Amino acid sequence: MTRRGGGGGAKRLALNGAGLLVALFAAFPVYWMIATSLKPSSEIFSSTPRPVPTEPTLEHYRQILTGNLIPGVTFADFFLNSALVAVCTVVLSGLVALLAATAVARFRFKLRTTFLIMLLVVQMIPLEALVIPLFLMIQRLGLYNTLPSLILTYLGFSLPFAVWMLRGFVAAVPKELEEAAAIDGASRAQTFRKVLFPLVAPGLVATSIFSFITAWNELIFALTFINDQESYTLPVAMTFFFGRDDTAWGPVMAASTLFTLPVIVFFLLVQRRMVSGLVAGAVKG
Repeated sequence: MTRRGGGGGAKRLALNGAGLLVALFAAFPVYWMIATSLKPSSEIFSSTPRPVPTEPTLEHYRQILTGNLIPGVTFADFFLNSALVAVCTVVLSGLVALLAATAVARFRFKLRTTFLIMLLVVQMIPLEALVIPLFLMIQRLGLYNTLPSLILTYLGFSLPFAVWMLRGFVAAVPKELEEAAAIDGASRAQTFRKVLFPLVAPGLVATSIFSFITAWNELIFALTFINDQESYTLPVAMTFFFGRDDTAWGPVMAASTLFTLPVIVFFLLVQRRMVSGLVAGAVKG
């Protein structure tokens, strides 16, 4: 018994050590980005780079927050454009995906299996292969050079994953709960809002993270569908820091830090629900 317990403790210690190394490996690029953003230019381009800034400064943050990347447009404008696109994508994808997942999980209809298979097939198509056809479609709809063109595009890419994920959550909710609510006199809308929605909320959180990251980080479609500089999103704005002969690494790291913060904050706010949601969604599909 003693040997077995000692062996278990050593195994646990090894697993914890391995997990710590993986965490440090994953966190180091983020740390280096933040540290570089606080370094003066003389330290950034020093022949002997140091992991900790010796003379920390906020000059790079002041430069990007108070200056104009392009005439008449500030970093805050790009930030608001990205926030608008990301929030709209998350809200619309969550609403549409929940309704579609409920229909797929609760009703039996013709071509239901084909629909589910197509959701997976869509995920296999590379984004680059869809740029030209989507560009032509956006032009015909009269949405070129507008933020709604990006919202619709990101919605199309996030919906298949969201529907497939939420289908498992809806299927895991016992039908007896909805039937009991109906017997108590609740309408279908009330049953959906008061019974089904609270139980699948963790699934919505898990899928919303995917939708948010997709809309927040995407560059190819934002660069293709938007020509008006005032409507650029943050990923496009980041390209202005890279010149043909030189790169402003201080402002790049400062902008990257501000660019990453919303994702980190959003994840920290919903991490508990996301973990419970991923576990719950794996129970039944």
